[in-house]
Amino acid sequence: MSRKLKSVPKFRNEAEERKFWESHDSTGYVDWSKARRARFPNLKLSTTSISLRLPQGLLEQIKIAANKRDVPYQSLIKVWLAEKVDAE
Repeated sequence: MSRKLKSVPKFRNEAEERKFWESHDSTGYVDWSKARRARFPNLKLSTTSISLRLPQGLLEQIKIAANKRDVPYQSLIKVWLAEKVDAE
């Protein structure tokens, strides 16, 4: 049994659309039973550069650990930080 869906209104800008969806449930507008998983293979996460002061010895230890894993040390730092945040 299919139900009648409401039509999604036209929005003038993203802010107007965001405000609409903050106060409306999408189930009245979208048949989620027909949804398919989307893939975005070229999508890159946005990143922000930061400056972080580390003791020289600690940085050397990190570089050694990264070298043992054959990964760049900055990537290893990001992985370790993400693991710690996920564990919290």
